[in-house]
Amino acid sequence: MSKFSFSLFLGILNLIVVQSFAQFPGGGGGFGGPGRFSQPGQRDNQKEKTFIPGTAEDDKPRGNGKINGFLMDSTSNQPVEFATVALIDNKTGKPIDGTTADGKGKFSLNRLAPGEYRLQYSFLGYQNKTSNLFTIEKGSDISMGIVKLSQDVRTLNEVVVTGQAALIEEKVDRLVYNAEKDITSKGGDAADIMRKVPMLSVDLDGNVSLRGSSNVRVLINNKPSTIIASSVADALKQIPADMIKSVEVITSPSAKYDAEGSAGIINIITKKNTLQGGTLNVDMGTGNRSSNLNLNASYRQGKMGFNLGGFGRAMYNVRGAFNNTQTTVGPTGNTTTIQTADTRQNGMFGNYQFGWDYDIDKNTSLSATVRYGLRNMINYQDNLQTVSYINQLVTQSGRNVASKNLSGTVDANVSYSKTYKPNQELSVLGLYSRNNNTNNFVTELLNGTDMHTVMSRQRNDNLSYNQESTLQVDYQTPIKRNQLLEFGGKGIFRKMNSDYQFYTTAGDNENYELSPIQPSNGLNYDQNITALYAAYTLSTKTKWTLKAGGRYEYTFINARFENNSEQQTGDVRDIPDYGVFVPSVNISKGIKGGKIIKLAYNRRIQRPGIQSLNPNINAANPLNISQGNPNLSPEYTDNVELGLSGQIKKFYLNATLFARITDNSIMSLRDTATRNIGTETNPNFQTVVSTTTQNIGTERAYGVNVFTNVTLFSIWQLGGGFDLYHAYLTNNNASALYGASNSGWVLGGRLFTSITLKNGWGIQGFGGGRGRQLNLQGYQGSFAFYNLGVKKDFNNKRGSIGIGAENFFNHPFKVRSETISPLVSQRSVNSMYNAGVRVNFSYRLGKMSMDGSGFSLGRRKKSINNDDQKSGGDDNGGGVQQAQPASGGAQGGSRPRQR
Repeated sequence: MSKFSFSLFLGILNLIVVQSFAQFPGGGGGFGGPGRFSQPGQRDNQKEKTFIPGTAEDDKPRGNGKINGFLMDSTSNQPVEFATVALIDNKTGKPIDGTTADGKGKFSLNRLAPGEYRLQYSFLGYQNKTSNLFTIEKGSDISMGIVKLSQDVRTLNEVVVTGQAALIEEKVDRLVYNAEKDITSKGGDAADIMRKVPMLSVDLDGNVSLRGSSNVRVLINNKPSTIIASSVADALKQIPADMIKSVEVITSPSAKYDAEGSAGIINIITKKNTLQGGTLNVDMGTGNRSSNLNLNASYRQGKMGFNLGGFGRAMYNVRGAFNNTQTTVGPTGNTTTIQTADTRQNGMFGNYQFGWDYDIDKNTSLSATVRYGLRNMINYQDNLQTVSYINQLVTQSGRNVASKNLSGTVDANVSYSKTYKPNQELSVLGLYSRNNNTNNFVTELLNGTDMHTVMSRQRNDNLSYNQESTLQVDYQTPIKRNQLLEFGGKGIFRKMNSDYQFYTTAGDNENYELSPIQPSNGLNYDQNITALYAAYTLSTKTKWTLKAGGRYEYTFINARFENNSEQQTGDVRDIPDYGVFVPSVNISKGIKGGKIIKLAYNRRIQRPGIQSLNPNINAANPLNISQGNPNLSPEYTDNVELGLSGQIKKFYLNATLFARITDNSIMSLRDTATRNIGTETNPNFQTVVSTTTQNIGTERAYGVNVFTNVTLFSIWQLGGGFDLYHAYLTNNNASALYGASNSGWVLGGRLFTSITLKNGWGIQGFGGGRGRQLNLQGYQGSFAFYNLGVKKDFNNKRGSIGIGAENFFNHPFKVRSETISPLVSQRSVNSMYNAGVRVNFSYRLGKMSMDGSGFSLGRRKKSINNDDQKSGGDDNGGGVQQAQPASGGAQGGSRPRQR
């Protein structure tokens, strides 16, 4: 992006903020958060038992007294969001002022006149609570500390699920899975958690999809990370399950979020302690397939807090096998190839983070975080045997393949937030993120007779990086008492690079030389994005809520090869810059019995990530090569959903109908080609399958998501649901050879149970899976997961010890997949030896206090949301160098995706 464009962008942001303060000097002061507004017309209703914020007869300043506190659920010790707080005059017994708690349960009242008062706290599903009498004097600044609200016993027969602070919660714009209650995932990673979240599906390689679409943006604490852009599956392995507090699924993002993520946004919230004092948490575990060690320290004194954490995990004894039969149509006739191999995986993951936050004053905060993550994955295919039948001529070959997938990621985030009045807030945020990747493989070509002697070697080095710098400004202000206006702007400056070389040797030596068969080169890809958005929220006394907005993004692209003089697989065209307007509308209505009905529409885009753009040829399996396409443009998706949620007797139920239409879809195009899979001195020309990606597809999906939750006997919680949708895919190609389409139904589901026993004992179990997943020219086989865990807390819950087992009846678990087209047919069986058991130990040292003068747990920290780029959970681009079977994936490896 030019300097002029950047200056213009900052100028627009500055003008927006200045104008906003000029137009809304006082704000409304009575806005209660999205979806919970003050209700006009209730000013004189003296029969109300609770006070509606903003309806006081006199809202003018009356003094300089202040009061604050924090609302918490007495059972779960979780914040009570958006609860009502009324200030009661002790003389008249009537409310004269009030407010609502924010998203972290924090509330505050200012400009209070001297006098004697009480506070009344109220919220749906909780018993009303009134504080003791207190006195406000001139200049008073009173802290109520932690106020615990008890659940309303009259509603237990209807919402018993709150007895354990629901594993699954629904908020105005998202669904929340409270992962911290899951004991079966101790010692696991984020993928183990995601498998249990309604509407999500995670395959055996860790690739995530939402309602059948893998075009999902994943955030960590509302922030992006360049490692997510490289590979969602690999990124999830770096996040320990023990540190995940909750997972939020946002299927209809508002205009405040970036336009990226066709199916929606997944936000992983990690645990963080900002109370007074210091603690040190130690978590460790070991098992037959992995071990982990996690240390996390927090310290807070007064207005300043620090957090330092480190996590390490080792994977071992991860075995598998595959068998693949492939038939291709070539110029010399049909070729049938059978491939078999045993696979192994070793891996080391690390995640280290330092956080700092400072409350400049009661309404202003500053925070910063630095995170470093690393991944060292090595995949082996031992004795990959290939037998080919060409016109009754039989050839046999073998190879050993070692693939390295290494990465290091640095994320640095700083944010400034200023609150002027309740819900009138300005935030300025900055982010720098860089991910360096090494995706190499080395192949030993074996003698086809003894399958032991090394005849030659091949090596592919692919170094790449993805770097992002982001500046974001957001402002929100209430309008009157039941409306909220949000607007802001953002700039993302992204640089991506991929350098690749191919080497060969003659004989059993390691003196590699550059191979002329595949020229070396590098791709530089710059992508700069500017965005402006506005969103408006309205709530009425008849329980209607409307949230509508629009976002405009303009993308500047500059792509070039480092060496255009050498022979290469395809030049980068002059990719034009482009702009897109993304509208969103969310409507909800509260109906009888506390139920809510929702209707939403949004338009999304999906930009290709470095994995889809990477022009490096992935030839770890020479009979099934793949390559990215740097000329790809974004996909465009329209989403509509209609949902109903609420209590039906003892059950909490959420049911949603949805429809999704995607145009310009990025799809795999498979072709056959004659290629030398040997060396220059010892050539071996065979017909191979070549997979590339193009913007040629159309996708349509419609279906239903249903889940329910119930608590029995106050100790037993059951939850589960299913996802059913019909998919239609076509590549819009009229050719009899290359045209393809597919359609059918896909079913998935999950079941969760948890029992809380006496003396700190707990038991949890989970089971889930997905049926056949449709591809453009076939299907990917069904899969299932299940686990069982037992935990014992001791020493007043300072420590715990537990044991968990997963997939213990599978040895191995087999996944069958198939691809059929006029040019190629493939049938493969991948065997997964993923049965496991592990023992976990956790202990907390130190003590945190709730009553420090600098208490600020309720302050909402701001963070960057770069949810704008297509993740590379698959390897359409060939950037992830992992040895693969002809079907496109070995155990634990990435797969080219045909949608």
